[in-house]
Amino acid sequence: MISSLMTLVILSVKMLLIIAACKILGMLILLPMLLIKWRMIYSKKRKERQQKGTIVGIFHPFCNAGGGGERVLWYGVHAIQNKYPDCHIAIYTGDLYVSPEDILNRTEKVFNLKLQRNITFVYLHRRKWVEASMYPYFTLLGQSLGSIWLGIEALNNFLPDIYIDTMGYAFTYPLFKYIGGCRVGSYTHYPTISHDMLKYVYKRVISYNNRRIVARNPFFTMGKLIYYNLFAFLYGCVGNCADTVMVNSSWTEDHINSIWKCPLKTHRVYPPCSVEHLTELPISDRLEDEYIRIVAVAQFRPEKNHPLMLRALFKLRSIVSAETWERVKLICIGSCRDKEDETRVKDMQDLAKHLALEENVEFKVNIPYSELVSELQKAMIGLHTMWNEHFGISIVECMAAGLIMIAHDSGGPKADIIETQFGSMTGFLAKTEEDYARAITLIICLSPWERDAIRRAARSSVNRFTCENFENEFLRAIEPFFRLKQE
Repeated sequence: MISSLMTLVILSVKMLLIIAACKILGMLILLPMLLIKWRMIYSKKRKERQQKGTIVGIFHPFCNAGGGGERVLWYGVHAIQNKYPDCHIAIYTGDLYVSPEDILNRTEKVFNLKLQRNITFVYLHRRKWVEASMYPYFTLLGQSLGSIWLGIEALNNFLPDIYIDTMGYAFTYPLFKYIGGCRVGSYTHYPTISHDMLKYVYKRVISYNNRRIVARNPFFTMGKLIYYNLFAFLYGCVGNCADTVMVNSSWTEDHINSIWKCPLKTHRVYPPCSVEHLTELPISDRLEDEYIRIVAVAQFRPEKNHPLMLRALFKLRSIVSAETWERVKLICIGSCRDKEDETRVKDMQDLAKHLALEENVEFKVNIPYSELVSELQKAMIGLHTMWNEHFGISIVECMAAGLIMIAHDSGGPKADIIETQFGSMTGFLAKTEEDYARAITLIICLSPWERDAIRRAARSSVNRFTCENFENEFLRAIEPFFRLKQE
């Protein structure tokens, strides 16, 4: 009886294994056939399209956000228009309720940039699938799979010859390369996952991407480490599909090369910073002004860590004299992409009131570029609090305008921008609210000539981050695409 039962079980297991093997074999046969069929469909579509010249499709679903990523997008477009005037440019965007004219007008106002108007906007209706709010759990995986769904819509709506992603949606690269038959370029501002993130989870550090419930529970931590490592493997596979990879800092370059493993096709292209006219602004010490103005320029997003700015200011009040404190004014300048960002501004205003800082803090949202320059001219100190900021365009521009910067002691600011060595100091680095408060106090207490030496050293150091340098390096990275098209 037992022998018959065991034989039945073994036969059942063998049958299940045979069925599974057949399914896997079927997938291995059918999937390549399906991919070839899709590739043929898009090849036919490319031959039948009306536009005959080179078409560049740039994937930037949030092209109207007005941040540093959008600055890279539009200066990249500007460079292509100047170098290849016969090229047709299409922007994939999810800003459904904004007209092309309004997008271009906002771009010119925010970035002080003149563009030719012969740009096609391909409106995508599935952008919600790449928004973090859609995925309360497994956010990285959810957004990445959502980007594939969004990429399919983009590919169906408009088929380019050259595909450039300027937001970091690496999971769209195999889609456009192997199915769409495009040459794929990538400009990565920030790796979707990095070894620093894995390290924080391993050390069970609470942060914006590692919740308290996970950090405090060893089983959840182990599960998240497995999930992160599997995701990092997939991220490396899809990222390596790009034909040319541009990164915005040496910090990003190190992380991308360690995960994507493609150093030979990786180019460090610093983002365009409007330093040319900012370095021409007159420098004054500004300590004798009515207020000691501290400017923080950053989009109102959680990773920018505005609460740290407010806590640093709260700490400063206990260090400086009452007379000095009454003169301190923090101006938080940034753009809001959506209602969630607007809610964050309201939360920061509430936190300022809770800390009794409302008389010393002012929020300026979505202001024009001319007003931003005016604020930089009136300020003495610049503040930036994001941990592992990938680069820091606002840091560079504040330094060019003559502000003394205090940035987080990590990421791009530490690796590429701020020098803290005596004799060549261009700014300060800090980690905690105590560090920031002490740095602000030290700057106020420095002699005028010491502050002036830091300002002048900072201004001299930012020439490598000009818009002209960006456009030259951007074109150098994508030039092989156009050469292949001509051949």
